[in-house]
Amino acid sequence: MKTTLLKPENYTRSAWKNGGGVFTDIADAHRADAAAKDWDSLLWRFAATPIVSPGPFSYMPGIDRLQMVVGGRGLVLKAQDREFDEREPFTAVRFTGELAIVTELEAGPVEVVNLMARRGAVEIELSARTEPGDRRLSAGTHLVYAACGDCSIRLDGAELAIPDKSTLKVELTRPSQLTLVLGLAVLASIEIVG
Repeated sequence: MKTTLLKPENYTRSAWKNGGGVFTDIADAHRADAAAKDWDSLLWRFAATPIVSPGPFSYMPGIDRLQMVVGGRGLVLKAQDREFDEREPFTAVRFTGELAIVTELEAGPVEVVNLMARRGAVEIELSARTEPGDRRLSAGTHLVYAACGDCSIRLDGAELAIPDKSTLKVELTRPSQLTLVLGLAVLASIEIVG
């Protein structure tokens, strides 16, 4: 097991693919053989971003997406024949990057986290840990993001503090047990499958 604390001052910023806003890039991975780290070489990315006005989402062919509101409320994603309800914070929705989506803000700006992955190469999960308790983690990469204040977890018996807006990156070669001890955490799980 390897753990790395990622701090907000070291996060990077990048433009949305459609140029409509800016991501705060928390962690990502690209193909090792890629000449450049760009959208074409992306394996996965975990990022936070504000959504301050209604507008279209970026077109991302071949990318699966999970999104969760972590600040504010009232976000709805509208596609031609369906709606993704994120009105309540800490509810994850899943959609494909090919889907034409427009945002609707019912109660003002929101802050969201996005977990994106190359379809067929990476499997992803996104959940909020809002109450103390245990969660089994599989082998792979897990990101524990302190979205709303400090939190602490226990990982295989070791207690670890995660300051507000920081992220603990956990790389596991075998399954492990995570226990939320205090606070609220967003858990992003990534497994390379192809």
